Amino acid sequence: MGIKLKNLDEQVVVITGATSGIGLVTARMAAMRGAKLVLAARNEDALRQLTDEINESGGEAIYVAADVGSEADVQKIADQAIGRFGRFDTWINNAGVSIYGRLVDISTEDHRQLFDTNYWGVVHGSVIAAEHLRKNGGALINIGSTLSDRAIPIQGAYCASKHAVKGFTDALRMELEYENAPVSVSLIKPSAIDTPYKEHAKNYLDVKPENPPPVYAPETVARTILFCAENPERDVFVGAGGKAFSIFGKYAPRTTDKVMEMTMFDIQKTDKPADSEKESGLYTAASNLEERGGYEGYVAESSLYTKASLHPVVTGAALLAVGAGIALLTANRNGKS
Repeated sequence: MGIKLKNLDEQVVVITGATSGIGLVTARMAAMRGAKLVLAARNEDALRQLTDEINESGGEAIYVAADVGSEADVQKIADQAIGRFGRFDTWINNAGVSIYGRLVDISTEDHRQLFDTNYWGVVHGSVIAAEHLRKNGGALINIGSTLSDRAIPIQGAYCASKHAVKGFTDALRMELEYENAPVSVSLIKPSAIDTPYKEHAKNYLDVKPENPPPVYAPETVARTILFCAENPERDVFVGAGGKAFSIFGKYAPRTTDKVMEMTMFDIQKTDKPADSEKESGLYTAASNLEERGGYEGYVAESSLYTKASLHPVVTGAALLAVGAGIALLTANRNGKS
């Protein structure tokens, strides 16, 4: 069954984790494109500030202070969306947090807390959203990771949660398709992104953590998310670096293991001492509306690979045109020689 999604300016969009990084950039971008927004996060002050910003700029948004690890809180998000707008058309499960440290050093309590947000937050959001969307149609978009496909050391707990998100999302998609539900289910797999992700993670290391390159701007993910809100896509890698990780891990797993062992332990560490406060965003909400994390290396503002994967016909036509142009130039030069 073909699924038809509305244009973004006709949609009501729910975004969890809306006050930081990818969620924040997506909220602002969606508002600029005319979507009505339901913004959710743990920090009510930041939510209120963002909602006021959007409404004062001519958009329309409401907020719901919620912890996605609580099913009751997630139900409240859906109820308030329907209460205010009568529906929602796209639900984006974006909230997430990480832990830096060896798996054997991480407490069971911290493991469970991470899964409450990263995995159970997606489960609660997906099940509650699907109940509404299967009747009215729309898009469910889950934010996975490159690490949904290929684990790396030092972020093992995060990798495990994102593998779980991938398995859950793939199974839910099949179940909804089997019943011919008019729901597009997309899994977005970002590469390393320049957001406050590192600052919000709990850190067991004795130094501050760092993103492994290549690193992309959060706008690359936001554009992909909003594309999937209007166009049914199964899954999308954001950034060629992430796709390459996945391919290498699939076809040369032991070689990839060795490469990861040689590089990832050091490349995810800075030479700056760790902050004394180690809880960060694992248990408490971040206080500021911050889109970026201040990565000191090169940040790619776009991904040609992702654009090509989302627009294969246009990309193919462009490549053919370039090829034809080169052929014509070559023929002209040969004719003049």
